[in-house]
Amino acid sequence: MATVNEIYAFVDQLAPFSYQMSFDNAGFLVGRGGRQVTRILVSLDITEEVVREASEWKAELIVSHHPVIFHPARSVTDQDPTGRILLALAEDGIAAVCAHTNLDAVAGGVNDALARAVGLTEIEMLQTSGVDENGAPYGIGRVGVLKGKAVVTLADYAAQVKTALQANGVRYVDAGRPVRRVAVGGGACGDLMGDALAQGCDTFITSDVKYNGFLDARALGLNLIDAGHFPTENVICPVLAERLKRAFPGLEVRISAVHGEVFSYL
Repeated sequence: MATVNEIYAFVDQLAPFSYQMSFDNAGFLVGRGGRQVTRILVSLDITEEVVREASEWKAELIVSHHPVIFHPARSVTDQDPTGRILLALAEDGIAAVCAHTNLDAVAGGVNDALARAVGLTEIEMLQTSGVDENGAPYGIGRVGVLKGKAVVTLADYAAQVKTALQANGVRYVDAGRPVRRVAVGGGACGDLMGDALAQGCDTFITSDVKYNGFLDARALGLNLIDAGHFPTENVICPVLAERLKRAFPGLEVRISAVHGEVFSYL
C-alpha cells in the first residue's frame, strides 16, 4: 500500500505543481495525507457522480485533472454542488489530488497526449512558460506535423479528430488551407491562435472558442477546430492511470466509468 502523501509526491514528480499557472489551484486539496490507499479512481473532473462511484468502489483517493476546489469556498454545505462534493469526500474519507495546468504544461502531459491522439509527429512546444531544474522548457500547447504525405482537407481532418477524441461533435472554420502543420491546446486555449500562426501552423485544435474567435481565425487564414473541453483533455486520463499503475503496482487504479462529456449535439 501507499499513503495519500506518497501518491501526491509521485504526481508532483510527474507534473510539478510549481508549474501551475498563477490563477490555478492544483495540488492535494482534500483528505488526510497519512491515509493508506488501496484504490485510486482517475477522472477529469470530480463531480457528485464520480464521488459516488469512488465511494461504492471503496476508493480512498481520486486523482483528477480539474481542481475540485477552484474558487475560494465561503461555505461547505449541501446547498450547492461544490459543497455537496466536498462533504461527500470528507464524509466518505476520500482524498483528492488534482493536477491541472501543471499537467497541461509538463512533457508527456495533456498536450502531448492530445497531439499524439490527433495523429501528429515531430512534436514541439507551442508556448514556453518556463524551464525546469535541468534547463528543459515546459509550457502550454504543442505543434506537430500530420502523419503521412497525402493532402488532407480540414473537413476530413475534423472528422478524424472527432473520431480520435470520441467527441460528440466538433465545430470548425475552414480557412481554405490543407492540413499539414497543426497546433493543439487542450481545454480553453483560444488565446494561443497567434502563437500557432507564429509557428507556421495552418490548423489549430482547442476548445471553448467564442464566436469572434472563429471570425478571427478565418480572417487570419488559420483553420480552427473546437473539439470540446472534455475530449481534448480526457486523453490524459489513460496516461495518468497507467503511470500510477506502474508506480504503485500493489494498488488498484481505475478510470471513472461515469464521467463523460456533459453535453450532446443534435
